[in-house]
Amino acid sequence: MSHKNETLSLFLAAIITIGLIFSGLWFFMERWAQLNGTVAKPSGSSNTDNSTKQFVNNKCNVANLPEGTFNYGGSTTWAPIRKDVDSALDSLCPQFSLRYTQPPLGQAGSGTGIRMLIDNQLAFSQSSRSVKAEENAEAKEKGFSLKEIPVAIDGIAIAVNHNLNIPGLTVAQLKDIYTGKITNWQQAGGPNLPITVYSRSQEAGGTVEFFVENVLNKEKFGANVSYIGTTTEAIRKVAAIPGGIYYASAPEVVPQCTIKSLPLGRTSGQFLPPYQEPFVPLSECPSKRNQLNTQAFRSGDYAITRNLFVIVKQNGQTDQQAGVAYANWLLTPQSQELIEKAGFVRIK
Repeated sequence: MSHKNETLSLFLAAIITIGLIFSGLWFFMERWAQLNGTVAKPSGSSNTDNSTKQFVNNKCNVANLPEGTFNYGGSTTWAPIRKDVDSALDSLCPQFSLRYTQPPLGQAGSGTGIRMLIDNQLAFSQSSRSVKAEENAEAKEKGFSLKEIPVAIDGIAIAVNHNLNIPGLTVAQLKDIYTGKITNWQQAGGPNLPITVYSRSQEAGGTVEFFVENVLNKEKFGANVSYIGTTTEAIRKVAAIPGGIYYASAPEVVPQCTIKSLPLGRTSGQFLPPYQEPFVPLSECPSKRNQLNTQAFRSGDYAITRNLFVIVKQNGQTDQQAGVAYANWLLTPQSQELIEKAGFVRIK
């Protein structure tokens, strides 16, 4: 019996020793993985969604990223980027905290964002239009200049009622509709149907300002234009009114099920849709949705495209460092991929 007990004791000791060795190896491997940022965070540790999972396994390697909390704001067009792309940066680099800041007066938008930047209420801003000469002049009076860094491509899409039978519009026809020269679809090659024209107010943000500058050539809206508070409200109106028309950022219009986006052209007969063909009809939506015509946007063949900008305050201080680092982060291949998933067109 003593021989058997001795054998059993040796066997148990060997098992325990092997268990301790493997436990130690597992601990050190786990610790090594955590130190190198290769272990995903627990699902409850952040609000990371599917679009940011590819970044959770990386370290925060954003160059020259300052530490602290930085106020930023501006364009409503940027909302999908703030949701799907900025959240990835927050997960990777919690030491760089971004706080979206609403304007003290008026509606959020590119113009109010630049205004707040000039007034030192923001570290940097997001814009769907270029900086105006008078804005840069005002900034220089305060001792700094404004630099715009393009990070994505967007297009303006035209929403009309699903039942409207028209092949497309030229930019000139679109201008005439919004300045009150064309008031019936028959004048633009469509049916004998009055046009009901919708726009957000010019104070609403960069999309309206861009439209006035680049489509209307700085002419005023016609008396026929009805002003609407939000794109969501405008889409509902156009869906209900056979002759309705509205314009907005392409990602806000193209995937919609209740309206259709209209092909545009610089000249008659050369219309290009803002969506990838073939068009997905209402009967197949929302199980399938129309996707952006990214190739036409990137090449500039689509008639109305624009850049999205990070506006940086060039003052040689931390705000400038934060804005440049943020823009550089958005220009990385991984961020450009997320920007595309958010509905915009990558710029590189």
